[in-house]
Amino acid sequence: MNRRDFSAGVASVLGAAAWAVPGLSWAQARRPEDGKEYLTLEKRAPMDAPAGKIEVIEFFWYSCPHCNAFEPRLVEWSRKLAPDVLLKRVPVGFQESFVPQQRLYYTLEGMGKLDTLHAQVFKSIHVDRMSVAQDGEILAWADRQGLNLAKFQEVYASFTVLSRVRRAIQLQEAFHVSGVPALGIAGRYYTDGELTGSMDRALQVTDYLVAEARKAR
Repeated sequence: MNRRDFSAGVASVLGAAAWAVPGLSWAQARRPEDGKEYLTLEKRAPMDAPAGKIEVIEFFWYSCPHCNAFEPRLVEWSRKLAPDVLLKRVPVGFQESFVPQQRLYYTLEGMGKLDTLHAQVFKSIHVDRMSVAQDGEILAWADRQGLNLAKFQEVYASFTVLSRVRRAIQLQEAFHVSGVPALGIAGRYYTDGELTGSMDRALQVTDYLVAEARKAR
């Protein structure tokens, strides 16, 4: 979903191009071209990965239908990552209204509940058709999941979570994220479904860029 589309709402789901074949490696397809299927940043984005690790960032928004559709494919792809590749998720904050869901993500992370509840947030919104966008709705959602509400509220309002929200916005700006889902690679490359034609192809391009980053170390 393009960044410019968010102000118009998300009432309809656009069909993504599907010509790319899942699982096809970049070496079997055409070589990605800088400026067409990916962009090289003029200024490297700050990375938090440990030394020796290649960081891949998925930029997403819980209420984005494309991010919901991409999530299972990303999980499948992540299971095959080399030991030197680190996948990190960053919730975007294109508008002030996005901040509660950013805080939700970092609260679940801070409580050690991402592994069990990250996918559940997508399901609640896109399958169960629940509104999980505002503070009160998020608190009610947390209650339905059986979380300790006092602890949830404490973490949700914490300086640590607010700092991570600010960091997420800095990263989305550093990578010039134009829509979600999108991928940032090694602090120097950016790709998304609009550039590549599909998110399957974006993952192929990401594999190629990871290899390029590995050669440049």
